[in-house]
Amino acid sequence: MKALVSLMAVLLLALIAYAGASVPGLRYLFGVVIPYAAFAVFVVGMVVRVLKWASSPVPFRIPTTTGQQKSLPWIKDSKIESPSTGLGVIVRMALEVLAFRSLFRNLKTQVGDGKQVAYGEAKWLWAAGLAFHWSFLIILVRHMRFFIEQVPAAIQLAEGLDSFLQIGAPLFYMTDAIILASVTYLFIRRVGIPQVKYISLMADYFPLFLILGIAVTGVLMRYFTKTDIVSVKVLAMGLMSFKPTVPETIGSLFFIHLFFLSVLFVYFPFSKLVHMGGVFMSPTRNMANNSRMKRHVNPWNYPVHVHTYEEYENDFRDKMKGAGLPVEKE
Repeated sequence: MKALVSLMAVLLLALIAYAGASVPGLRYLFGVVIPYAAFAVFVVGMVVRVLKWASSPVPFRIPTTTGQQKSLPWIKDSKIESPSTGLGVIVRMALEVLAFRSLFRNLKTQVGDGKQVAYGEAKWLWAAGLAFHWSFLIILVRHMRFFIEQVPAAIQLAEGLDSFLQIGAPLFYMTDAIILASVTYLFIRRVGIPQVKYISLMADYFPLFLILGIAVTGVLMRYFTKTDIVSVKVLAMGLMSFKPTVPETIGSLFFIHLFFLSVLFVYFPFSKLVHMGGVFMSPTRNMANNSRMKRHVNPWNYPVHVHTYEEYENDFRDKMKGAGLPVEKE
């Protein structure tokens, strides 16, 4: 039911965008006003979330580790799994962000017939997550050509590597197929595994369907329907220069694609997707594990009056003696 409601919500968004693109007076709303508002909400929301995380007190060293901490010179430490220096933290964070190192260690736990716990490999989730995130990033880089008049060599290189198979006309981008396959796998896994399905919420299904809608509409515009790329770039360049114009030759499918993207931008700072920025602010990842080399004192430790035993006995000596309890001073 949660997945069905999320799917219906995305389909409703598509109908709203289609209806808005069909009305001449609303094309400016869906092509200019909503994208501007969505981008503003995204930027402000991300800044607020990051500042909130940055202002949260972290008085203790709480890095998660999977290796030997540095201690005595003759004990070999794990410089990446349990980093004790800033360089080790940077390497660890890079592996986490670029290769999903912690997710790679994910194991599947099962209880056998003999009531014994067995551990097995579970790398499909890691592979699908890695493929999805990298494909999304490459697609975003490719789309930068719409916002830049002279396309840089780096973007042209990314396009060339993405389409080096040179299948059909227009050229086939591998990331288009990979992102569709990875998002489909993530959805099937969420509804196919009972334990994952039980803990899934609408907040888990909705972004999957929304991103799938963005990918599907993009694939349809590139390979199956005729889209005026020149007009799309005119719109994009107008948005960048704050002199927006909405060409009449842009089809309704593009407005659905753009509306989906705008909804994703608005939804991003208030959802689980904000982990894109949160991973860098996580104290379990960005701290060095050097508690054996350096004493870390809680900066919020203020002097507190302690009621000593001597003061306690002075207050209750008569009652203690009356109850037969031993006292230090008669």
